[in-house]
Parts: sequence; C-alpha cells; structure tokens
Amino acid sequence: MILSSDLEWQLQHLPHQPGVYLMKNRHGTVIYVGKAIVLAHRVKSYFQRSPDAPKTRSLVEQIASIDTIVTGSELEALLLENNLIKKYRPKY
Repeated sequence: MILSSDLEWQLQHLPHQPGVYLMKNRHGTVIYVGKAIVLAHRVKSYFQRSPDAPKTRSLVEQIASIDTIVTGSELEALLLENNLIKKYRPKY
C-alpha cells in the first residue's frame, strides 16, 4: 500500500495515550471514528497488512488523513467516540 507523505508523517507521530481517532477522506469528510487505549498502536494496525474484510479494505483505501484527540482514560475515549459518531455520522 502506498501512503501519501502527509499520512505517513501522521502515522509516525501518533500519541501513545488513550483517545479517539477520526479518519478522513481526501475531501476532509470524517469516514470513521474509533477509540483506543494506545492511539499509535490501534491506528497503525490498519496499515500493517492488507485487511481481510472488504469493508475494512475499502476504508483504508479512502483514508487521506487522521486526526487524534487524546483523553485522560479509556472511559473518556468511549464517551467522546460516542458523541463524535453522533455528530459526524461516519460512513464506516
């Protein structure tokens, strides 16, 4: 998989804390919202190998940028994720 230099940079500078990540397409539209105990580990897992599920493969192919929001705990991340999903109504 070939990644843009911007996305590659974002993946190299992800926080090692709990939080929420917002994956956006090339138009800046939020297409996925997720939570993680360790943001760097979870987000990088999408790009480690070719996804088995067609839906995940389609998601990864559309990712142009990733925003992260660090939280104080996994519980805060869960609550924030829930609110952001309601706000953005992501495709995936």
